[in-house]
Amino acid sequence: MDRRTFILAGAALGVSGYMLKPTNNGMPYNDYFSQINQSLKHSGTYLPSMLVDLDIVDNNIKALSSIMNPKVDLRIVTKSVPSPKLLAYLMEKTQTNKLMVFHQPFLNHIANTYPASDVLMGKPLPVKSAKTFYQHLDTSSQFNPSIQLQWLIDTKARLKQYLALAKSLELSLKINIELDVGLHRGGLQQPEQLDSLLEIIDANPEYLTFSGFMGYDPHVVKIPSIIKSAEQAYQESQTIYQRFIERLYTLNNKYKAQPLCFNGAGSPSIALHKNNTVANELSAGSCFVKPVDFDIPSLASFTPAAFIATPILKKMKGTLLPGVEFAQHIFPLWDPNMQETYFIYGGKWLANFESPQGLQGNALFGTSTNQEIVNAADNVNLAVDDHIFLRPKQSEFVFLQFGSLITLRDHKVNEQWPILKQE
Repeated sequence: MDRRTFILAGAALGVSGYMLKPTNNGMPYNDYFSQINQSLKHSGTYLPSMLVDLDIVDNNIKALSSIMNPKVDLRIVTKSVPSPKLLAYLMEKTQTNKLMVFHQPFLNHIANTYPASDVLMGKPLPVKSAKTFYQHLDTSSQFNPSIQLQWLIDTKARLKQYLALAKSLELSLKINIELDVGLHRGGLQQPEQLDSLLEIIDANPEYLTFSGFMGYDPHVVKIPSIIKSAEQAYQESQTIYQRFIERLYTLNNKYKAQPLCFNGAGSPSIALHKNNTVANELSAGSCFVKPVDFDIPSLASFTPAAFIATPILKKMKGTLLPGVEFAQHIFPLWDPNMQETYFIYGGKWLANFESPQGLQGNALFGTSTNQEIVNAADNVNLAVDDHIFLRPKQSEFVFLQFGSLITLRDHKVNEQWPILKQE
């Protein structure tokens, strides 16, 4: 290699290295999180906390109203907002008593706490879980399961199990049948499969009552557009649903006169139902708080309302790692986002760093549920006892990791609301 080629190659490597070098992504809190941090330092618990901004929730309720089909009812998905007081707040604001429940302990809690609610199960529970619900139902509760609770059934075999339960406990059960409208996560796939289930239901009127269908369709907005558009996928799912309704009426015309539940949608797809839907009620939950996994075009008008706040326990200059202590001040020369090291209270949540901007984990050190390491540039201006904010990727699991929710009003700590009981 001649001298000129060597110099050019070296220059190219230098330019490439410079282009790969991380830039400083750090910024201090914006006004919103700065105010919340100060409020938490004054009135918070200094524990890892789940925050829910009720002002933003109110705006999300308005956003939902703007995309909701005005001819159908709303059913709130409890697993996405698993707090009794938050559920009560949403039911009052949206003027619905309809809830979708996915967990037997939650079902008992809701039946005892909200005896006027109308409940549809969101997944088929093992029949022994259903039996446990009845065994734990408060005898003083005004909740009447034979009228207010629909059990979701996905197969003929499960229906027979529930019939046996009804006979053994001398109960009357409302049966809602799960349809596969394209998600392919269970449920009836062909309208003809309905025949044998309805035969069992109609033959046992003292124990079973058909109450409707549930066809969940979030897949319609997640199929790559190169395969088919969201609108095309939605219309296909609606066609499938309509065929089951037509089959139902063909099998027994009496159902046309009955107030059945035809449940559909979910937060991702609810906007597609606005102008035309075969459903008479639509489900939504996550859109009220909008976790990261719901950053999708169909929910662009919604705003994140839930954040994890956790205090900083320790602060160190540079990045000091076991075995490579000599590199404590070398790491920041390459990556300015390693100028500071923080250890926070807790960690390893299913969440992304939200504020201040430019926070990052450290793959070399690893993760921890006890004291998570966080690196950042020095211009984030954080100190011990300040809070780091994260945004959960989903609400249904992450909310349950905290003993309660801290609600916010006007960027300030408002109240603590409990989480639904899991036992």
